[in-house]
Amino acid sequence: MRNRKYTIQLSSLLLLLLVLIILDISLGTVRIPFRDILGTLAGKPGIDSQHHLIISGFRIPRVLTGLLAGAALSVSGLQMQTIFRNPLAGPYVLGISSGASLGAAIILLGTGAMATGILARWGIVAAAWLGAAAVMFILLLVTIRIRSIMTILILGIMFSSGLSAIISIMQYFGNAAALKSFVIWSLGSLGDVSGSSLTILLITILPGLMLAVLSVKGLNAMSLGEENAGLLGINVRATRILVFASTSILAGSITAFCGPIGFIGIAVPHITRFLTGRSDMRYLLPATIIMGMVIMVASDIISQVPGSDRILPINAITSLIGIPVVIWVVISKRKSMI
Repeated sequence: MRNRKYTIQLSSLLLLLLVLIILDISLGTVRIPFRDILGTLAGKPGIDSQHHLIISGFRIPRVLTGLLAGAALSVSGLQMQTIFRNPLAGPYVLGISSGASLGAAIILLGTGAMATGILARWGIVAAAWLGAAAVMFILLLVTIRIRSIMTILILGIMFSSGLSAIISIMQYFGNAAALKSFVIWSLGSLGDVSGSSLTILLITILPGLMLAVLSVKGLNAMSLGEENAGLLGINVRATRILVFASTSILAGSITAFCGPIGFIGIAVPHITRFLTGRSDMRYLLPATIIMGMVIMVASDIISQVPGSDRILPINAITSLIGIPVVIWVVISKRKSMI
C-alpha cells in the first residue's frame, strides 16, 4: 500500500514536471503559438523557422539546464544532509561552490576580463571547475587524516568563509566593468548554457549522479551514525569519498556553468521528505531528483515574470522559495528531517 502511494506521488510529480516544462518553453518576450511548441517538441515539419529557432536554440536548452541544475543541486543537498546528519547542510557547506566562485572571480576580477566571447566564457567555466576541484582535493586529504565528520563540517564552513573573504577583497579592488560582470554572474542564470556547453554539462553531471546512486547503501547506513554504519559493515571513509566527489562534481559543475544558485540543495530534500514520508535513500533519491527539477523549472517560470519582458535573477527566486523552508525546519526542529 505504501509503495503504491509512493508510485502515485512520483507519477504526479512527473506529470507536474511535464506541464511546467511546456509552460516554461511557452514563456518569453516572443509569443509563440502552442501548436508550434508541440510541433517542435514532436519534430513535425512546417513550423515557422523563427519560432523553431527560438524554441530549439534558446528555450529548450534553458529548460534542460534547469532540469540538470535542479537534479544536481538537490542530490548534493540530500547527500550532505544525510552524511552530516544536519538539516541545514547543503552544497555550499563544504566550500565547493565558494571554490567555484573564486575561480570565476579570478577570471572576471583578477584579469579584468569581460564575460563575452567563447574564450572568456570557457575561461570562467574552466576556472570555476578548477576552484571546486581544488577544494574537493583538500577535503579528501582532510578526510584521510580526520575521522570526525563534525570536524570536517566545521573545516568546510571555514574554507567557505575564507574563500568568500578573498572574493570580497577582489571585488573591492576590481574595476567597475569587471565588478559588474562578476555581480551578474553571481546572480545565476539558466539562459547562458546551450549547444556544446549543454552537452558538456550533461556529460559532467552524469558521473556525479552515478556516484550518488552507488553511495545509496552507505548513506542509508550513515543516517544511523558512523559507528552504527561501521558495525553494519559499511566502509565509512569510502562512503565519505564517494559523497564528497559526487557533491563536488554536481555542485561545482552547476556553479561553473550557471553561477551560484542558492537554497535548492537545502530546501528540496526537506520538501521531498515531507511529501513522501520516506527516509530510505532508495526511494528518496529519485523523488528528490524529480522534485528538484520541478522546483527549478517553476523558479525559471517565476523569474521570467509572465506577462512582462523582464527576467529576474534565478538565484533570487530560488532564495525566496528556499528561505521559508529553512526557517520552517529551524523552528520545527523535526528529527524526522535528518
